[in-house]
Amino acid sequence: MGSGTEATGGGWSRRRFVGALAGAAAVVAVPAPAAPPAEAPRTAPRTAAKSPAKPASGPRPLYLGTYTSVAGDGTGIGLADYDPATGEITGTGTLTGVTDPSYLAVHPDGRTLYAVNEHAAGSVTAVRLADRKVLGSRGTGGAGPCHLSVHPTGRWLLSANYTSGSVAVHPIDATGALGERTALATHSGPAPGPGQQGPHAHQFVTSPDGGHVLAVDLGTDTVYTYRLDLAKGTLTELSQAHTRPGAGPRHLTFHPGGRYAYLADEVDDTVTVCGYDPATGRLTVGEPQSTGSRAGTTNYPAQILVTADGAYAYLANRGDNTLARYAVEADGARLRLLDTVPVHGDFPRQIAFSPDGRLLFAANQRSGTVSVFTVDAAGGGLRLAGEPFASPVAVCALPL
Repeated sequence: MGSGTEATGGGWSRRRFVGALAGAAAVVAVPAPAAPPAEAPRTAPRTAAKSPAKPASGPRPLYLGTYTSVAGDGTGIGLADYDPATGEITGTGTLTGVTDPSYLAVHPDGRTLYAVNEHAAGSVTAVRLADRKVLGSRGTGGAGPCHLSVHPTGRWLLSANYTSGSVAVHPIDATGALGERTALATHSGPAPGPGQQGPHAHQFVTSPDGGHVLAVDLGTDTVYTYRLDLAKGTLTELSQAHTRPGAGPRHLTFHPGGRYAYLADEVDDTVTVCGYDPATGRLTVGEPQSTGSRAGTTNYPAQILVTADGAYAYLANRGDNTLARYAVEADGARLRLLDTVPVHGDFPRQIAFSPDGRLLFAANQRSGTVSVFTVDAAGGGLRLAGEPFASPVAVCALPL
């Protein structure tokens, strides 16, 4: 499975094995980076919720990622609808023919769905949503792809190969289909962190200014900043930001102001505020702080989200099985832990906002459920919206 494999038996990587097993507020600020140049383009990140507006009427589609090669597995991409007012989910079937679709993303025009195929010979698949036709798959050039995102231009698909510690770029044509890979960057340095056997790319995303793409690597305790050539689809590494050794960074999300980002550190159970300079793409890592997990609990923070107005952040805690809520202060420079709420499921692997920001979905891997919460617009509080929805090995929920 490549030099970055952390085998646990049966060829599983550590990240898959971890998923299959089983207060007082800390305030941390980081120095403000240089102000962005006036001409810098601004593009809202996909991980932020849209500004709450008039609720959508009628059912909306929900796509569910799973594993198709583990015990109790799913059989493809789960299809469902949800009520944007109540959060109630209704299953509508399964899209078969896509194996181990553990992470999903949608094209900015809403017409094409993309899935990783988390295999030793990794690939990514495109699905046309109008008729749910599979448009084909392309190899990622690495093993165990676990994350993908679409560049805001809609022309490039970015994917992260966990097991081999590399990131890839594929072109997207006018139909939404994928072309042959245009770039593959392997994280050969720095050396792996404590307890790691190699690099493990866990996420590959575009900065809010649209000028840089960032790769989060759990194995090397590093976030890499690249320049993506928008004409050729090639990558040029610009800088590296290092967490403390053994932090195991997993997921990064940007504050909508574009000058700060928040990093969920899986291995040492922390969250970190980072400064971001849009002019250079350089990330500055601040001091780690609490995830709100209970003392004595083995916890692996998974994903962090920020509301579109930049007022609140939410962190999924796997093991503690909670969602932590933070107040975002000082224009994004500080996170203040407010509370945690039970996720009403086991091992929340991924969380996502509905497009209007009124609902938060949590995919609970071990319990095979999706929990839905209403988000209070005034105080950011979370309230469970009905009983969790049963979905085999739920590892990703994508509401549209």
